[in-house]
Amino acid sequence: MTIRLAYSTLGCPGWTLEHAAEQVRRAGYDGLSLRLLDSEIVLSSPGRSGIARIRRAMAGFPICSIDTSCSFAHPDADARALARAEAVRYLALAQELEAPLIRVFGGRTPEGDPPGAARERVVESLNLLAPAAERAGVRIALETHDSLSASRDVAAVLERVPSPAIGALWDVHHPIRSGETPAQTYDLIGSRVIATHIKDARREGDGWKLVLMGQGELPIEAMIRELVRRAWSGWLAVEWEKKWHPEIEDPEVAVPWHATRLHDALRAAGG
Repeated sequence: MTIRLAYSTLGCPGWTLEHAAEQVRRAGYDGLSLRLLDSEIVLSSPGRSGIARIRRAMAGFPICSIDTSCSFAHPDADARALARAEAVRYLALAQELEAPLIRVFGGRTPEGDPPGAARERVVESLNLLAPAAERAGVRIALETHDSLSASRDVAAVLERVPSPAIGALWDVHHPIRSGETPAQTYDLIGSRVIATHIKDARREGDGWKLVLMGQGELPIEAMIRELVRRAWSGWLAVEWEKKWHPEIEDPEVAVPWHATRLHDALRAAGG
C-alpha cells in the first residue's frame, strides 16, 4: 500500500453514512475515516443492526480508521480503566468492520499534575491495551494532540510501548503549533506513524482559524513530500472539523476541494 486518501465523517455531520460514502468515493478518495455516524460520534457498540448498516453503506469502500475519543491521562484510575474498556470495545468494532486501526488521544494534563505523571499514565494504559489490539489484529494510533501535541512527547511515550500494535497518528497541525517542521516530526516518530491527518489553518489572534487546504499556513505539501521521500505507506485522511466548527465550508465544497489538491500534491511529490 502506498499513500491512500481518506475523508473523515467529522467533516460532513449533515450527511448520512450512505451519502458520505457515495460522495467521498465519487470525489476520488480511497476510503473513509469513521468519526461520526449520522452527525453523532460513532458508538463503540452500535448493535447488530448498526454494524450491518455500516457494512452495507461501506461495501467495497474501506474504513481506514475508527477515530475514538478515548484518552488516558486522567489521574483517576477508575476513569482510565473505563477509557481502556471503551477502547477494547472499539477494537472489537474495528475488527468486525475490517478497519485496520482506532485513533486515541493521550488527553490533557490536569492542572497541578506532577511533571511527567500524565505521560506515565498514558504509557501504562497503552501497554495494558496492547495485548487486546494484538489479538484483534487492529492497531491503536496515538494522535499528536492535547498534552502530546509535540511529536517529541509522543515519541517519549512510544519508546516505552514496544508493541507493534501501538503507533502514532501524525496530525499536521499540532506539531507545527509546537514549533516542529515536518522533517523533524518524521525524524522523531516516522518509524511509528501508522496514520496521518491533514487540515489547514492560519493564525488569527491567539488562536488558529481552520481554512481550506492552500488558504492557510500549515506546510501540508512539505509533509506530503516528507512522507513520499521516506517511502511511508498508509492513509492520509482529511480531518475537516465541520462538526466542531459549523462556520467552516460545507462538505459539498470541502470534499472535492481537498481531493483535488491532495492528488495534485501527491503527484508533485512523486507519490
